[in-house]
Amino acid sequence: MTVLAAAIALVGSLFFALGAALQQFEAVGSAKPGLLALLRRPRWLIGGASILAGGGLHIVALGLGPLTVVQPMGVASLLFALPLAAALHGRRPSRKELGAAAVVAAGLVGLVLMVPESSGPTRLGPDGVLLLLGVAGIAAVLLWAGATAAAPAWRAALLATSSGVLYGATATLVRVLVDGGWNWWYLPALPVPALLALMMLQRAYAVGHFGVSFASLQVADPLTAVAFGALLLGEPLPTGAAPVVAALLTAAGTVALARTSPLEARNDLA
Repeated sequence: MTVLAAAIALVGSLFFALGAALQQFEAVGSAKPGLLALLRRPRWLIGGASILAGGGLHIVALGLGPLTVVQPMGVASLLFALPLAAALHGRRPSRKELGAAAVVAAGLVGLVLMVPESSGPTRLGPDGVLLLLGVAGIAAVLLWAGATAAAPAWRAALLATSSGVLYGATATLVRVLVDGGWNWWYLPALPVPALLALMMLQRAYAVGHFGVSFASLQVADPLTAVAFGALLLGEPLPTGAAPVVAALLTAAGTVALARTSPLEARNDLA
């Protein structure tokens, strides 16, 4: 059953990577990377369906196997996404680009697997929900503001990180809903950070530099969820030197990607 879980999670990562590459291909270089414009692009919609399929397969895999096996397969989407995106743009990823992505993936796997499992129901009161959305919103705005004056590679990274923060807040709210007994009045709050995250991610993709955008998203999303879990839900954090080493690896790989990820452009934006 564990082997089946790993295989399903790996296929899910491939679907997720393909969806991200397709959506970036449609958004990059677009004068209007807004959702309404992108919703009229069939490849962008296919990318969205592929991402949903990948997420569904990852959930199935978690039901069949342990987190320590499934989670590394999920992080593999970064290594799948770079070659797929490069192929769409008619190029091959460089060794430095793939090496930097491998460093990010290794650090992220270490960080995720070192987070202690929480015990007991997950509950968050109305004040906590407002604090969650407020902190995520302020952080996202500050990252977006910083991106406006940054060089292209770092602009893509900051916009994608902003998206990851909002997705992390969304994931935390979903956990509260599922584990805390489904407080139905929380449901109207869910689409707000999720839609803002999707919009911010398309702006990151539109800059180009897919590698650093996707890596920044992959890093910011789970780390934000872990941070909110610790601050608002009282969940434990990993201790010792190992998490610090993993975090340094992740940061070093992301910086290397920002320096090696090429600026993609499209010529068929009609």
